[in-house]
Amino acid sequence: MDNNSVNYPEDSNHENQVKMLDEVKVFAPGSVSNVGCGFDILGFAIDGVGDEMILKKNDKNEIVIFPVNGYENLPTDPKKNVAGVAIQALLDDLGSDQGFDIEIVKNIKPGSGIGSSAASAAGAVVAANELLGSPYSRMQLVDFAMIGEEVASGDIHADNVAPATLGGFCLIRGYNPLDVIHINPPKDLWCVVIHPQIEIKTKESRELLSPEIPLKKAIRQWGNVAGLMSGLYTSDYELIGRSLEDHIVEPQRKVLIPEFDELKLSVMEAGALGCSISGSGPSVFALTNGKETADVVAGAMDVVFKRTDLEYKIYVSKVSDEGVKIL
Repeated sequence: MDNNSVNYPEDSNHENQVKMLDEVKVFAPGSVSNVGCGFDILGFAIDGVGDEMILKKNDKNEIVIFPVNGYENLPTDPKKNVAGVAIQALLDDLGSDQGFDIEIVKNIKPGSGIGSSAASAAGAVVAANELLGSPYSRMQLVDFAMIGEEVASGDIHADNVAPATLGGFCLIRGYNPLDVIHINPPKDLWCVVIHPQIEIKTKESRELLSPEIPLKKAIRQWGNVAGLMSGLYTSDYELIGRSLEDHIVEPQRKVLIPEFDELKLSVMEAGALGCSISGSGPSVFALTNGKETADVVAGAMDVVFKRTDLEYKIYVSKVSDEGVKIL
């Protein structure tokens, strides 16, 4: 696969089978956005945690949402639900009035910082596209998923929905038009995420950010973004680690995350390449070279949070090279 694009081979027989489907089930992965230095322009997909969704065609010419488990506050109004809005954007572009019943099993808690809304939006458009005969490529579907994501965050950005849809690392070079650079993850790059069971709304965390950036900090940040990209392309783990520094957003947002400074110190001492806030928090991620180190880093995270009164979950996975999966 070319690092500069994502190709999903066309198969006419497959398309004919897809057109006859009335139901499809998908797994939509969680994702880490910002990745330290790449605020609003960089994200990657993770294995091990994600939403499951079942889409069925209906003859009511409307989108009907059924939450299957958890999260009583999940909107069922399709105009207020990220999955419903994303699918409607796709249907409007296609000029279709096809209706869908959507069952959503939310395994990613909203406000977790690991792409809960993005997973639902990405899973919805991939599933709907499949049932409609695959009129759009995966890359084109990012546009529709991004419209759904706006409902949750209050802003259009693709650093979660792009990796959730495409897999791997995704660099958002620009939005007019949307320009996504896909990068295959180095084969031994692992991720550890700790999710304290508190909720931080993306809209609220954005309010903490200063609208102005000192030039010296901006220059350091640009250097880190360039270094991280180079490290990913060349599988230079040391360079990846040196570049995982955020001089702009992390210092402002870390006050929302309990034990952040101690947690970061502990995981770096345990051998992590780097550590930062996942999305808007409260989740914190660390990247490692290999699973053995990832397990040690997970243990270090566990030690720190066992001393708190907070419930938390820890996920250890490879950086996933897959986006939404058809089950």
